[in-house]
Amino acid sequence: MASIRVPEQKVILCGEYGVGKSSLFRRFANNTFVTATDRKSTLGLDQFKKMYYAYGKNVKLQLWDTGGMERVASITSSYYKFAEAAILVFALDNPATFHILSQHLLDIVTYAENAKIFLCGNKSDLVSEGSHISDSDIEAFCEQCHNLISGTYKTSCKTGEGIEDMFTDIASQLIKSNQSRMDLQTMDEHGFKITENSEDPEENCLC
Repeated sequence: MASIRVPEQKVILCGEYGVGKSSLFRRFANNTFVTATDRKSTLGLDQFKKMYYAYGKNVKLQLWDTGGMERVASITSSYYKFAEAAILVFALDNPATFHILSQHLLDIVTYAENAKIFLCGNKSDLVSEGSHISDSDIEAFCEQCHNLISGTYKTSCKTGEGIEDMFTDIASQLIKSNQSRMDLQTMDEHGFKITENSEDPEENCLC
């Protein structure tokens, strides 16, 4: 019996250095958290695959992390290429990482133009009064992006809060998006075309 091929969807982590992208990657890969004092510096692209199920379909998310090479220009083409989704990460306790998001967003739409974009406010466990990004700030940013953001999330790599929910939702959206594309492709292959209605209703009448 032939095995059913499970589609793989490349998901990339984007954002400023120090917002917790590698910590998100570790939570995704093996559900662990490493403190800053115990963390070893690593350089190089890393990836990990994980299966999800939604809408009666399986999908394998292939998460990519820069491994601390955000500022190395040579990674741009290989990192962004073929990405189906991009998670734009900022630190909820560091406004500077939020205010520079537009720069990272521009990189995504330039180098991974077909990717669905998701916004992740990380380090929710460090939020304190007067030093965090508010929900209204996040909503305003999404409005400025003209519907480019497909979902927003708040996570904590230290506690694990919100991380699995985020990846599950992203997987669900990718499955739904891929199914919609397949349906349109099937319609096209069978000669069904989506056209605008004629101004004269009699032209479309099957009399």
